[in-house]
This record gives sequence, C-alpha cells and structure tokens, in this order.
Amino acid sequence: MNAAAPLDETVDVIVVGSGASGLAAAVTAAHHGLSVLVLEKHARFGGTSAWSGGWLWIPLNPLAREAGIREPADRIRTYLRVALGNGYDAPRIEAFLTAGPEMVGFLRDLGMAWRDGNAIPDMLGHLPGAGTGGRSVTVAPFDGRRLGRDLHRLRHPKAETAFIGMGIASGQDLGHFLQAARSARSFVHVARRVLRHLWDLARHGRGTHLVNGNALIARLAEIAFAKGVHIRTLAPVAALLAKGGRVGGVVTGDGRRIHARRGVVLAAGGYPADPARRRASFPHCPTGREHWTAATPQNTGDGIGLGETAGGHVANGLAHPASWAPVSLVPRRDGPPGHFPHLIERAKPGLIAVTADGRRFANEADGYHQFIGSLLEVTPAGQRPVCWLIADHRFVRRYGLGHAKPAPVPLRASLRSGYLKRGRTLRELARTCGINPEGLKATVAAWNDHARHGRDPEFGRGETPYNRAGGDPAQRPNPCVAPIGSGPFYAVEVVPGSLGTFAGLAVDARARVLDRAGAPIAGLYAVGTDAASLMGGTYPAGGINLGPGMTFGFIAGRDLAGLPARTPEQETLP
Repeated sequence: MNAAAPLDETVDVIVVGSGASGLAAAVTAAHHGLSVLVLEKHARFGGTSAWSGGWLWIPLNPLAREAGIREPADRIRTYLRVALGNGYDAPRIEAFLTAGPEMVGFLRDLGMAWRDGNAIPDMLGHLPGAGTGGRSVTVAPFDGRRLGRDLHRLRHPKAETAFIGMGIASGQDLGHFLQAARSARSFVHVARRVLRHLWDLARHGRGTHLVNGNALIARLAEIAFAKGVHIRTLAPVAALLAKGGRVGGVVTGDGRRIHARRGVVLAAGGYPADPARRRASFPHCPTGREHWTAATPQNTGDGIGLGETAGGHVANGLAHPASWAPVSLVPRRDGPPGHFPHLIERAKPGLIAVTADGRRFANEADGYHQFIGSLLEVTPAGQRPVCWLIADHRFVRRYGLGHAKPAPVPLRASLRSGYLKRGRTLRELARTCGINPEGLKATVAAWNDHARHGRDPEFGRGETPYNRAGGDPAQRPNPCVAPIGSGPFYAVEVVPGSLGTFAGLAVDARARVLDRAGAPIAGLYAVGTDAASLMGGTYPAGGINLGPGMTFGFIAGRDLAGLPARTPEQETLP
C-alpha cells in the first residue's frame, strides 16, 4: 500500500513506471539484495501491460524445450535478420536470445506460473526461419484475492476488450465464449465465468479471476511485494537527479527528492498518447490527433523526456515508429470514445476489409501491424486512412465484429450507438458507410467466386501458419476463407491505431541509455517502450513488446546488482 513518503529518501534502485518491463527489473534487482521503489503516476499500477494479451515472444524458452521443441538459435537469427533488415542490432539480439529463456526460468523459480504458446506461429510465415510454434509464453490465470488490499491498486482490464469488466483469456476460454450459443458445454463454462464475475463485483468491486496482461502484472506484483519492492502510485516523476554525469535519483511531481544509489530505470510506456510526439513521428498524423491508441492515456512520453534531459536521444532509423493496430472507435455516454483493437476476428472466414472505393487492400488475416501498414500504403497523401470490416449476419452472430459481441449478446446497443452499421443489401450498407456501392458489390462477388473453393488468389489469405491459426478450423478447406452470404450485412469503421510505440531511447545490450556519442549514461537504464524497439520498428511475431521488454528489464536488474552480463560465450545457445 502507499504510505506517506518522506520529503527526501534513498533507495538502491528507482523504476519509473509499473508495467511488466519495469516490474521485471524491480523483481530482479530486489532478488539480488537491492532496495527498489517503483513510481507510477496513475492511481493504479500495471500500465498498458495490464491491458495487454499478456503474451511474450521468447525463443528457446524452457517450456518449449521441455515439450521437446528444440531449434538452433541460428534459425531464429536468420528469421530476425530477414525480418528486421537494417534494424538488426546483433549485440542486443544476442543479449535477448541468451537472457530471454533465463528470465522465464528465473521468474518461474520465484513462483511465476507460465503457460506455453507452443502452437503459436510467427507472423511472417513466408520468411526463412519463421517459427510454427515454441517461441511464445504467457501466464496462467491468477486469483486476484492473493494480492489482498493491493488488488484495488491494480489497473482493471481494458473496458472495450473485456465483457462486463471481465477479461477473457485467448485460447480455450475465448473459444467457449464464441461457442456459447451453439454448445451446451461452452454455455456452462461461460455461465460459470459470468456468475463468478458478478459475485466478485458484488463482494470486491472488480473481478478477481485475472487473465492475460492483468494476470501477468498481478503475478509480477505478488513476487515484487514478497521481495520487498514498494510500488508507489500517484507518484509522477518530474525530473532526474544527476551529478558528475551520473543519474542518481528523481524529483517527484510534488517536489520530493528520491536518491538512487545504483540507478534509475525508465519504464514509463513510450509516447503513444502524446499528440506532439505523434505529430513529429507518425506520417499520417498532421496534427498528432489522427491516431487512436489502445495503450493507456498515461503513456505520454514521460520516460523518454526524462532520458533526453540526461543526454539520451531517440534512436533513428526504425522501419516504423509504432506497433500499428486496427482500431474502431466505441461511443461512450460519458466521454470520448473508447478504442477497440481488432486483433482476432479479421482472420475468421466470411469477413473482408475494404477502403472507400469498395476494394480490398490487404490480407485481412495477416498481423495487425502489417494490416494497418498496408492501409497506410494505399491511402493517398492528404487523405484520411480508413477502412471498413464487412460481414454478413451469420458471421457477426458467430464471431462478433469488434466491440459487437457474438450471440447470445444482443446487437441493439451497438446498432443504436452507430458503432455497428447495418444494411439489408450491400448497396444499402455501402451508402450508410460512405463506400462506393458498385465497388463493394463487385468486390464481394469476386470474393465469393473464389471463397466457395477456399481460395483468395488476390492476397493469399490462409496460406501461412499464422493466418490459419487465427481462422476457424471447422471451415474447410481454408480456415480463413468463406463466402459472404445473404443480408443483412454489417460493417465497422476501422482507423489506424497502435498498441504502443517503437521509437524510444537508444540503449545498449545492457539496457543502459546512450548519449549521442554512443556512450552509456551512468546510472540510467530504459526498458520496454521507453527503449528503442529491439525489432527495429518491425513486427515479426506476437509478444515482441513484452518479451524483449521483460528480458531487458531482467538484464537491467542484474546489471544494477553488479552481476556480469550473460554472453553466448559464457552460455552456449542451443
């Protein structure tokens, strides 16, 4: 719990930000005997990590090895070299490949309950070295009551992606929710989950069955508290304390000075919610406001700004400044619209995405970053990037469409608010959305001609393992392709958004912030999206934010404790 903080105090390590990367650094440093204080400007800890899917991309992880999945590290290097191109930073990649599996094992030894992602393929399946599984991990559900009073300081799941405030885990749990109207077993599962959640709301004021990123943060926090880490909320950092070229603490927003004997770790979540930095770095944002992020509104570049005042700089040369994601705007009665990230339904059979001319522009089943990248490429300069997801009634009732949930949840609220558009015919739907009617009719006719045979000759939908993993295995021969049937038809407008930023402070393989001459700034580290993307501004796999973020948090924690860095020479990769 928060306690009255003294006007001047001293600890070994200060972590600015309470997401997964910062907590990984805090836990590691504390485990090795250092006193650690985490400062979070929001009233609840967890940051965007608590809203995330909770997946980490960690090749060579111990869960995969224990399942008999063993692959040479050179295969992963090959994949990353091709995917990242000029953004391939060999020293940082080697540090990640070495320390990532160790981080997973280290946290498991401290009580972290991991679950494997051994069936999850990499996104760019057409590239050499792409994995078909064994490179991902996530966490098991967590009983939030184990946090005691601190449960109420944990950020709630993102409202737009939750169901009545309840997180839904990917995999089997999500499958039951999609099948609730068609399977008695799934209906019973969903009913039990909903009744448990309603009981939690009545007794605790929030859900206690935590999944995804909420479970990841809760588990990290439980370990952190056991190690003596203090998480102080409502504690923004206004400045760094530096003397003789070394960072040695912070000044908080209320003027308190907190000294750090070993150093400061910046982990404040990048700048996805900062219009000024977006205007400067996002080509499609002439005012900085033509973009809608699924990250928390508190991620306004605080950590990056602090690093710049100490002599750090934002790394140049990234392929993209952010991890793009398709987002729809969800109307709210009491404020600005919410942002729903479309990460799942695009691969399901019977949906297409079109621009205002009614034409498809991309493989809808590809990764979310690639999907929006394609939209930005086809949008003429000076025009607003926008597309629509188009589906028939059967699709919407079976899979849902964005924030509109599948059966048995009614569609009335989504239709009444204008979020979900409906038309008895394709022409009527097109006019409602502002789409060229003839273009949409021709596109659907061409799609259906090929979809009846499970083919997509235009964009190759369903031809990679990643595509097929997101589809519906019951749909044959192609789990991602089915005709669009008879009306009524539905549409949701989608605009460019992001899950976070890639552009961050230049750091080395030990997570130390670098000055413009390439020298480390003593006592200053950056992890997560406060550091430049390890992936060079590309998105080769799900979990490439949390996986490297937590790994370099682990590396920073070890470095702060004075432990030697692991190297391939000291620890041979398989």
